[in-house]
Amino acid sequence: MALSMIRQFLRFEAAGGIMLMFATVLALLLANSPFNAVYEGFRDIPVAIRFGALEIAKPLLLWVNDGLMAVFFFLVGLEIKREFLQGELSSADRLALPAAAAVGGMALPALVYAAINWGDDQALNGWAIPAATDIAFALGILALLGSRAPLALKVLLTAVAVIDDLGAIVIIAIFYTDNLSLYPLYVASGLIAALFLCNLFRVGKLSVYAVLGIALWICVLKSGVHATLAGVVAAFAIPLAPRKSDGRSMLIDLEHNLHPWVAFAILPVFAFANAGVSFAGIGLHSFVEPVKLGISLGLIIGKQVGIFAMLWLCIKFRIAPMPPGTNWGQLYGVALLCGIGFTMSLFIGGLAFEHSDFEANIRLGVITGSVVCAVLGAGVILFSPTPKDAGHTERLDEATAADPSGGATGLAEATAAPADGDEAKSRA
Repeated sequence: MALSMIRQFLRFEAAGGIMLMFATVLALLLANSPFNAVYEGFRDIPVAIRFGALEIAKPLLLWVNDGLMAVFFFLVGLEIKREFLQGELSSADRLALPAAAAVGGMALPALVYAAINWGDDQALNGWAIPAATDIAFALGILALLGSRAPLALKVLLTAVAVIDDLGAIVIIAIFYTDNLSLYPLYVASGLIAALFLCNLFRVGKLSVYAVLGIALWICVLKSGVHATLAGVVAAFAIPLAPRKSDGRSMLIDLEHNLHPWVAFAILPVFAFANAGVSFAGIGLHSFVEPVKLGISLGLIIGKQVGIFAMLWLCIKFRIAPMPPGTNWGQLYGVALLCGIGFTMSLFIGGLAFEHSDFEANIRLGVITGSVVCAVLGAGVILFSPTPKDAGHTERLDEATAADPSGGATGLAEATAAPADGDEAKSRA
């Protein structure tokens, strides 16, 4: 059962990656065509919502980045909670390898960027841009490789990206907030308490969490803290334990229902609204501009070195085992694919340089770095020799998917929920 859920999740993310690619190419074509003014006008369409004394007025681009992306971060929060309570990150032995890789993959890109932009205080504000990984794009590339990318490789990439997302959430909360307004924060604190009380008392009505979550988003938006964080907090309050009425988990149902909307609508819309960079005036000098160079090299060099070094250290020193059915070449390919930072990198770039002239450099750096990592990562995995036990592992996966109760071992055992999953559920 757990294996079939993972396969379904990966299929959603792979298809979403293809949609992201299409939206990105379309945005680039429009931004470099006679329709550029139409494209820019679309992003700047004013949208206002007024309810009594409450008014939220923003251009369409900010509604996408603050509103739709809050739903994306809500889904990320659901995934993080489930993974830590009963999934791939629910025990120390499962957590060690992806956690170490994610830490290395966030720290070294930030250091590469900082080294290139050292001495420019404004440019240094973008240090976190290359620290992110776009799971939809990366899994989309793996899906195109078919059997050359074993399931264990996809599970590792997913786990690294989930921890990476958690790190990005912490970075946004600490480093990328505006001047704070205290009164909305006080109200938000009360709403957060109400959400977790609902969880504690096993409130099973989704509408209650929805109303409180929307109110929390409005308060966080008005407070100066980035509004997408409200989605994460609300997700952590959603119950994972099955409801008494029907035995279903609200969190798992929400995660399942939101995936197609996020993969096929929200993320492509975000990519379309944010990826359109005009190449007018861009020459060779643009590719060595410090902000652009820091982002690109952070993704291309920082990600692969940071992640692969931590994978090597953990496996060589027996902190964690080598994922079954994989080899060093494939792990290096995954480290490269984690340099695809597209969605999260563009998002953090918009927060880091909200009112500056670095917009074109950010987009150019993210797109070039991500494309290079995608091509190199796919090439390394494609031409890596297949491990001797890969065929056995794949057959084991298929047998487990067909008969989840059939005493599975190896990878199927690694992807199943831990024995104390019920205890973890009861705590949430």
